[in-house]
Amino acid sequence: MTRELADFFNVSATAILTMEIQAGTIGELSPFPELVRAAQDSNLLANVGSLLDAGRKSNVKVVHCTASFRSDLRGSMTNAPLLRAMTRKPEHILENTPGSLVCKEILHQEYDLVSNRYHGVSPFTGTKLDSLLSDLGITTVVATGVSLNVAILGLAIEAVNLGYNVILPVDCVAGFPEQYAQQLIERTLSLLCFITTSKEIIDFLNTR
Repeated sequence: MTRELADFFNVSATAILTMEIQAGTIGELSPFPELVRAAQDSNLLANVGSLLDAGRKSNVKVVHCTASFRSDLRGSMTNAPLLRAMTRKPEHILENTPGSLVCKEILHQEYDLVSNRYHGVSPFTGTKLDSLLSDLGITTVVATGVSLNVAILGLAIEAVNLGYNVILPVDCVAGFPEQYAQQLIERTLSLLCFITTSKEIIDFLNTR
């Protein structure tokens, strides 16, 4: 990890956020084959799992940012084409169903926190995530999960606007098509985030 990045990774003030790493998004119940393939090609679950294990050992906070729908769809807006499409077939992430759950490969029931939302495409607006992180003394977030196309970009913009430093391990995020996802990292997210890899973060944590 670069010296500049290490300066922002204060273990007691850093949280790893996972974005929509759920059974109904990239897991066995997902209806999104392109997104599943992108996550598999990047080895996302294994990379995020290793990062979370190292983070927990160093007492880094872990928050899973999830999305789900109520069965009556109350609280879920349809003010974007993506949201209209999602609410037409919400079965894959109905709350309290297997598809809404965090993928078992990365979840630690006793340690991790969960911030769920019914609305929108990113994790901060209209949720308690900012208050939760503030209460924990967090000033830096590590963004992981899916997808680069929308949710990770939204997470990064919201976090920066709220005053957080954002670290992006590029092997812990996925989007499609691959060339577009890479360009988004290089041309947009690199302007908002400190770009790194899970290995660099893990190596840093292991030296503490």
